[in-house]
Amino acid sequence: MKNFEVNTPKLSIVFLNYNRIRETRYTLAQLSRLFEGRDDVEVIAVDNGSTDGTREFLQTQADWARVLSLPSNLGIAGYNEGFKQAKGDYLLVLDDDSHPVDNITLDRIIQCLDTRPDVGVVACRIESLKGEPIYSWHLPQNDAPGTSMAFVGCGFAIRRTLFEEIGWYPTDLFIYQNEIEVAIRVMRSQYKIYYDPNCRVVHRESPSGRTNWRRVYYETRNTIWLIRRYFPFPMAAYLIGSRLFFGLIHALQSLEFRGYYRAVLDALHTPIEPQVLSPLLRQQLITFWRQNSVWHQLLARF
Repeated sequence: MKNFEVNTPKLSIVFLNYNRIRETRYTLAQLSRLFEGRDDVEVIAVDNGSTDGTREFLQTQADWARVLSLPSNLGIAGYNEGFKQAKGDYLLVLDDDSHPVDNITLDRIIQCLDTRPDVGVVACRIESLKGEPIYSWHLPQNDAPGTSMAFVGCGFAIRRTLFEEIGWYPTDLFIYQNEIEVAIRVMRSQYKIYYDPNCRVVHRESPSGRTNWRRVYYETRNTIWLIRRYFPFPMAAYLIGSRLFFGLIHALQSLEFRGYYRAVLDALHTPIEPQVLSPLLRQQLITFWRQNSVWHQLLARF
């Protein structure tokens, strides 16, 4: 196994780990397979204050992967510590339960960002272990290569300098909707997000460590924060009302009323500096609009 210290990487693979040691082991096994024989890739594993043995296991891999151990769970801000340590021109961002399918994926990411100066982010195709596509509203529904509104956080690549310029992941969100915030910042920086279905990342979608209250609280709060920041009145009022309704339905389904109540208070009372998007950029976010519109969701269902 190569020592990471001798690498001069083109691509830095960064993934965040939190109390899912089984998934961490699997991901590192897959990455080590790809890592062999390459001198243009480095792996950075960040532990987000795990208490299940993940931190200790990662230290046993420190001969070939760069390991960062954080004292507590910082949410998505934990990623930023890994990004800051990266040496590659480009960052491939994974979850602890996701991994690239093959070296073709890594090669295509590097080639795209090397040859397309207009592209800031490469959005990967997200698959199951069986190779079946995992559909997400963040990506083109026709599974064809081209410009995308956003990307999925468990599998995308971004120019390191661009990510640094736009402030890395937004630390105030903690979890959920960080992809949309970054996508908006990328578009405002005049870069494109390019979806390449041949850049393939497996997402094993482990439910471990994912709690209902977090989804109710952070998805409701963070989405309303984005709406308040980027959309003008009366559009914002309609979308906020829609999002409150969706959050309430989710709270009813999961019996997480306290989290919903807190989300509403924090979503509406936290000061937000408006940065209203131009009509052109709002048009590029039409899928986000439809995803958070009661009317469009009812039409999609019926």
